[in-house]
Amino acid sequence: MVLAGGGARRLGGADKPGVRVGGRALLDRVLGACSGAGTTVVVAAPRPTARPVVWAREEPAGAGPLAALDAGLRCTGAEQVVVLSADLPFLEERTVRSLLAALRESGADGAVLKDSDGRDQPLVAAYRSASLKREIALLAAAHDDLTGLPLRSLTARLALTRVADPVASFDCDTWDDIAAARARIREHGHVLDEWISAVKDELGIELDVDTGLLLDLARDAAHGVARPAAPLTTFLVGYAAARAAEGGGPEAVAEAARKAAALATRWAEEGVSETASGGKPGAVPDASAAPDPGQGVVPDASAAPDPGQGVVPDASAAPDPGQAARDDMRPDAG
Repeated sequence: MVLAGGGARRLGGADKPGVRVGGRALLDRVLGACSGAGTTVVVAAPRPTARPVVWAREEPAGAGPLAALDAGLRCTGAEQVVVLSADLPFLEERTVRSLLAALRESGADGAVLKDSDGRDQPLVAAYRSASLKREIALLAAAHDDLTGLPLRSLTARLALTRVADPVASFDCDTWDDIAAARARIREHGHVLDEWISAVKDELGIELDVDTGLLLDLARDAAHGVARPAAPLTTFLVGYAAARAAEGGGPEAVAEAARKAAALATRWAEEGVSETASGGKPGAVPDASAAPDPGQGVVPDASAAPDPGQGVVPDASAAPDPGQAARDDMRPDAG
């Protein structure tokens, strides 16, 4: 369950769930971390999302997180529910699994994430639905209404266990937080994983990608064949995997990559063999070989000349705009 309402006052009233970090809306980043859920409920006004969800709305709109939680619980019969805010740029599926594991093992009412300062984050947590419903009903009876009640009025009544993850608990309340999140994903140690995740979301792919395998393949193709062979080869490997039986998968990618890498190795070995034997790429074949039937034929002088033969290219002509890009391709040596 993702609570995506609120006024985002510290963002000047901006649409916080729609703010992009790494090219993806914050809401979509959170949805990506809980893609294994049986049902995903988003409590907010409906909007386009990267994957299908169930929409719910607290009554009245803007009644607060406790009312939103109550509205979301009415849309699911699951025994356990992961409750998340929509502003967690670094939440990952492994964190969600850790919360659920802690909930199961502890026997507590809930498992909440602790931030870098040791504070509980009740909107990054896994709860037993029965415990939430029981305490929400008691609060509603005591106050006649859930509107405006803070979330701590609920969590204070629950037995909780804690899971520490200062990165996953980082939330974006201010524009400085947004800037920090955008900077972090571009750091060397994170940028490739972030980019792959963003591309998968954009293309609707849930395949686990072995980036090391593909980077090694790109390196082999670049070194053994030519630099532009790197992106072209990895594209063809992906295409081959997609055409494999049952739609492919990690195993199909690995098998296609293995075959392509072996081909690149054979290709490179031929070049080494040519050099060692004194041959040159494109050299005239052995004279004992069958002759080219057209070799040595004198062209008919009356024939129309080849209009491009011997013509010096005009230096003022516009260059091929893609040539520099192709020449500059550098695969990651990773």
